[in-house]
Amino acid sequence: MPAIRLLSPRLANQIAAGEVVERPASVVKELVENALDAGASRVDIDIEQGGVKLIRVRDDGFGIGEADLPLALSRHATSKIESLDDLEAVASLGFRGEALASISSVSRLALTSRTEDQEAASRVEVEGRDMDARISPAAHPIGTTVEVRDLFFNTPARRKFLRTEKTEFNHVDECVRRQALSRFDAGFTLRHNQRVIQSLRPAANPLDKERRIGALCGQQFIDNAVVIDAEATGLRLWGWVALPTFSRSQADLQYFFVNGRVIRDRLVAHAVRQAYRDVLYNNRHPAFVLYLEVDPATVDVNVHPTKHEVRFRDGRLVHDFIFRTLHKALADVRPDDHLRGAVAQSAVREGSESAVVAGPQSAYPGVAGQAERPASRSWGETASVFDAHSGSTQSQPPQHQWQARDQMGFYQSLNQGGGLVNAPQDAPARDFAAGQPTPPVDSEAEPPLGYAIAQLHGIYILAQSRQGMIVVDMHAAHERITYERMKRALEAQDLKSQPLLVPVSLAVSQKEAALAETHASELQQLGLQVERIGPETLAIRQVPALLRGADTEQLVRDVLADLIENGQSDRVEAVTHELLGTMACHGSVRANRQLTIPEMNTLLRDMEATERSGQCNHGRPTWTVVTLSELDKLFLRGR
Repeated sequence: MPAIRLLSPRLANQIAAGEVVERPASVVKELVENALDAGASRVDIDIEQGGVKLIRVRDDGFGIGEADLPLALSRHATSKIESLDDLEAVASLGFRGEALASISSVSRLALTSRTEDQEAASRVEVEGRDMDARISPAAHPIGTTVEVRDLFFNTPARRKFLRTEKTEFNHVDECVRRQALSRFDAGFTLRHNQRVIQSLRPAANPLDKERRIGALCGQQFIDNAVVIDAEATGLRLWGWVALPTFSRSQADLQYFFVNGRVIRDRLVAHAVRQAYRDVLYNNRHPAFVLYLEVDPATVDVNVHPTKHEVRFRDGRLVHDFIFRTLHKALADVRPDDHLRGAVAQSAVREGSESAVVAGPQSAYPGVAGQAERPASRSWGETASVFDAHSGSTQSQPPQHQWQARDQMGFYQSLNQGGGLVNAPQDAPARDFAAGQPTPPVDSEAEPPLGYAIAQLHGIYILAQSRQGMIVVDMHAAHERITYERMKRALEAQDLKSQPLLVPVSLAVSQKEAALAETHASELQQLGLQVERIGPETLAIRQVPALLRGADTEQLVRDVLADLIENGQSDRVEAVTHELLGTMACHGSVRANRQLTIPEMNTLLRDMEATERSGQCNHGRPTWTVVTLSELDKLFLRGR
């Protein structure tokens, strides 16, 4: 066994660089974080050859004094913390004091800086081979520039693991994107091989922030996003979450920031996944840009060298707050929210505001003030119809005859066909007169999904509105309405338990047995009575009445697994909702069921009043819209 000896400073820094400097993007992250911590309002990043040849980060921050320049490149040297108390409430992005020393040990690094009270700037240079700092005078405005050249020149084993120039720059681009999303108050410029890739001005107001989000995440994301802003018990969550219809095939548009720091956290991911649980189609992923603000003393950001992970003091509180906020926001989404996204996308595709079908007095506030369509499209205008006998056109006024009709008949007819819905007693009684499916004069009172005009192949409801043509999958829509009503009924009655005639014995690990014993009261709230009867044995004595036919052993194992991983479990609720979803599916109107115009309109009105009505409980869309501009394009109108 060799004798114990101290590592040389260069080797120690190179080992630290293995944790901090994975690739060029890691260097960019550390340097940009330092710039932001220095109060920069502008950060310019220049990259050559994917960052292997050159990484230059320039800022207009406070700068570094000449006397501190050599110390800035020393290991464990920082201006951001001084005592343990500072470490327990870190408010800065970079604070370990390892980044510059680690980077300089595997590159040729030059740092030029000037503070406000200095007449001239100073420059310090270091190479990974000898680590000796050389200081010289330089010309530079107030702020700092860091140049990193020939990354990994002295560690060829590390360099050969780098990917192609394009791949490495894509990682850099994503890193800058995250930093730009985290700090709206700073401007960013990113160049690659002298070509400007991103140029972002500081965003001071909500409109500028949305423009930055659109530039970095795509305009379609903003067009299909719901704005979040909620506060409770010292926590604030704000940002943008995409409608379920804007789901992704992979989790590539998910950004979560804690006190301005981008993180990846299992607890947060679970809360978001739970909020989207019954509105996403198979294996689809939600899109979001969210910001959580908490007391720095309640979150530990020092659990990982790259600071991508955090640990919350009260993880359960944070989880529940995120879940409740997103769950409510998604539940409050109604068809007019989806319509705004659809119309905005249509406008983008057309490349003209004229594609947006709403005027200043629009009933859809998201598109108010946009350009109106020609007057020939507005409701209440005289309709021109073709006279087949004479071959000429004649003007006829549209029919506006209405009659009140009790909706009870619709629900009774559904129940006779196996439906599970009861009619709301306070539902508006307003349907078309038989044979007159024409919109009312008062177009401002038009509901978001418009009015039914026909049924297609016994499957789809066709409706018209000022926006265009709306197509509704009547089974999927009624399934969501039924499902939400069943959930509300279950919540009102609480989850009832049913004792098992013969308790089920379950062999588990000692950790699982101890967990079940500790969380016995919480399991009871879920309708599960689980008793520890041995070091590695549990007895299941009661289960939720709705789940008496389910696999009891697997259910308890899944609940315990959730408790181990997340500190809580929604497994019982998930299985219960899955069962309700199956019941709702079987209890909804089936294909080829012929509906009358009043019945179809009643279904549309219920969709507008139902939470998450844009998707059935399997995550499939319940309706879509084809805007008038899209129809015009199909038939080459206006060309």
